[in-house]
Amino acid sequence: MTHMAPIPDNDAARWDALLARDPSPACGDFLYAVTTQGVYCRPGCPSRPPLRRNVRFYADVAAAEAAGFRACKRCDPRGERATIHAAAIRAACDLVEASETIPSLATLADRAGYARHHFLRLFKEITGVTPRSYAESVRARRLQAALAAGDRVAEAVAGAGYGSESRVYEAPGRVLGMTPGAARRGGEGETIRTATAMSALGPLMVGATDSGVCFIGFAEDHAALEGDLRRRFPKARVEPAAAALAATVREVVAFLEEPKAALALPLDLRGTAFQRRVWEALVAIPLGETRTYGQMAEAIGAPKAVRAVARACAQNHVSLAVPCHRVVGKDGDLTGYRWGVPRKRALLAKERAGKA
Repeated sequence: MTHMAPIPDNDAARWDALLARDPSPACGDFLYAVTTQGVYCRPGCPSRPPLRRNVRFYADVAAAEAAGFRACKRCDPRGERATIHAAAIRAACDLVEASETIPSLATLADRAGYARHHFLRLFKEITGVTPRSYAESVRARRLQAALAAGDRVAEAVAGAGYGSESRVYEAPGRVLGMTPGAARRGGEGETIRTATAMSALGPLMVGATDSGVCFIGFAEDHAALEGDLRRRFPKARVEPAAAALAATVREVVAFLEEPKAALALPLDLRGTAFQRRVWEALVAIPLGETRTYGQMAEAIGAPKAVRAVARACAQNHVSLAVPCHRVVGKDGDLTGYRWGVPRKRALLAKERAGKA
């Protein structure tokens, strides 16, 4: 076997990442090869750590294979098994979407060609939820769409695949974030109080129900901000309440001016169980720090559900209180932000300055 020259720089940091089994090391992407075994691995490989003298570091698959090493079958550095697994789970999700009732775990596993326990583990790793939870979210989405279209509750519940209305009313917050009647009414019967102000990052609007703050928006004119709120609650009564929300608005304005502590407000969060897990993890990010989408997926126990985490961040309606601006791309890039990347950069800079 001919061994090409390994990467000479930063080997100490790579060795530390290897020992820590860090899948996203701060020293950057790399692969390591074990000369006594003839294989190359990812730094997060679960195999027993090799002796340091037998390790060589390489920048990528091409370099490791050019040096004569073959891919490890456990950590799959080429990503071939991961691609096959992802395709199988996508097919399972498509089957759930197309089914009128919830397919059994046995049916999904058999269709994918895996043992049940293996299929269940893969599904959770890739989607972040169990097949049952995924199917429940599909039913909830169907129900929400039917209610929004004006279908009667009984018809919408039956069409979505629920056996009876009682199944939905037993846990309305878990299914829709509100009762089916409230979802059908688009917030009809609810009153959302609003208040506006100018902030360091432009116009600001706060909206709140009796349960807590349900909307925080900024950087657009007040008409556009109210339009965002009304799309969330199209039939709710929206009324100005500057006095009632004065303290809340002052807290948000002060945070935008000089963030020195977490923005802790009573919140009315309405989302799926998965979304709430992501939002809770966002709140846990310390002031002045950031996390990647991959790290957020790791934090909620769903390391492969990176795209689902990104969607949950985008569906957050209470920016700042649920700080989705603290999530960045893998390389630290300030990826898309509802209120604009320049404002995301400004927020993070202020938070870092406040922490210093």
